[in-house]
Amino acid sequence: MDDLPKFPLSPVPKDTPVIKNAAVLIIGDEVLNGKTKDSNSNFAAKMFFDLGVDLKRIEVIADDEAEIVEAVTRMAKNYDIVITSGGIGPTHDDITYDSIAAAFKQSLKYDDETIKRMNALSKRRYNLGEQTEEQKTARLRMALFPDQAEVLFVKEELWVPVVRVEKKVCILPGVPTLFQQLLTGLCARFVELPPASSKPFRLLIHTELPESSIAPFLTKLQERVKKELVRVGSYPKLNQGVDVSLIGQDLDRLKELSSEGEIFNQLL
Repeated sequence: MDDLPKFPLSPVPKDTPVIKNAAVLIIGDEVLNGKTKDSNSNFAAKMFFDLGVDLKRIEVIADDEAEIVEAVTRMAKNYDIVITSGGIGPTHDDITYDSIAAAFKQSLKYDDETIKRMNALSKRRYNLGEQTEEQKTARLRMALFPDQAEVLFVKEELWVPVVRVEKKVCILPGVPTLFQQLLTGLCARFVELPPASSKPFRLLIHTELPESSIAPFLTKLQERVKKELVRVGSYPKLNQGVDVSLIGQDLDRLKELSSEGEIFNQLL
């Protein structure tokens, strides 16, 4: 593995967008029909929480151009960044690049640098010269992008780029290992994140009481702390009690709340 080629990262654009909120769009019939279990949205949710980005929406839609066009145009209007997952392979049902180009009234064009990197890695696996013209065309579909998109190479070991349209819609593959590496690389260099001071903290308190018994107390607690931008949640576990979650930007305040005698008396 050490002798695999590595490629330079893309330069960081000067007008890197600031993101405070986000949406994730999972695209794929295989997710909707149960063949594939989506883990990408969960990975994105955890990462955005840790980065202080408020993930506002997750949707799963079919490999259908009309659905993709509607979803990405709506999300791009409402959120600072939209992460799509899936539908960028070489087969007939991989229509994400085409659909997003249509959504923003762009044409498609081959990206030479992506083809160069793809060929450099692919030739180590098989003889490209043995492919038929149809097979070559199918492979090149993975480098056919909206013509006004940014092509961001965010991991030096990968030929697959993050294709960013309108500075907001970031097109990623559905393969979890690739998705995770590319989203990590994207957020490390190519977006402007909220300041560290806005990063939230989460504190969990476990109780063996049933959720219905603590619900009135949690309702009053949420009302009392909402002006402090503290969010209170409860998450029951079957026959194993309830985890109460306190989320806020002031860790000391969360600890103070969790150690209040009132909470201990109600929950522990």
